[in-house]
Amino acid sequence: MIDDMTLRKLSPRTQAGYLRAVVKFTRFFGQSPDLAAPEDLRRFQLTLAETGVSPTSINATLTALGFLFGVTLERPDALKRTSRVRQPQRLPRILSVEEVARLLAGASNPKHRAALAVAYGAGLRASEVVHLKVTDIDSERMIVRVVQGKGQRDRYAMLSPSLLAMLRDWWRHGHAQGQMRPGGWLFPGRNP
Repeated sequence: MIDDMTLRKLSPRTQAGYLRAVVKFTRFFGQSPDLAAPEDLRRFQLTLAETGVSPTSINATLTALGFLFGVTLERPDALKRTSRVRQPQRLPRILSVEEVARLLAGASNPKHRAALAVAYGAGLRASEVVHLKVTDIDSERMIVRVVQGKGQRDRYAMLSPSLLAMLRDWWRHGHAQGQMRPGGWLFPGRNP
């Protein structure tokens, strides 16, 4: 299974999650998982549901077992008695203008304030913010290029005029304080 995950270039975190799920099933089943029948997998899912495991965790576990049985063991029919759990669709909470202003004002460091503004204003994940380079900010087209974000996908995010102004302020401040280092990183860390 590890070889199959490596061949498909699954991230280390995904691989670890899949292995945890397989170990959890193996402990439940009490035998090698390749001996499991569809009914055994169904009983495992039922046990997860009855013990209060969240729908997200149940679905992640089924995805991992789907990989084991469908790819590694070449037995996709083993999962025919299981089913994905419906998850409620919730709208994200959107902060008011005042709440965003308080959030940004809470960051005393200009670099941290600018990073928070990019994360919230452009909808970027923390890992995407720290990997931004100066060249990823396109002020002519008013977009931010996100390189190899979640799922190793490139994408674009909108850049508002106020966010651009804040990034320019950070750029000027960073240069004045000698915080900008070679490498072109927008938010350089201590270790380049």
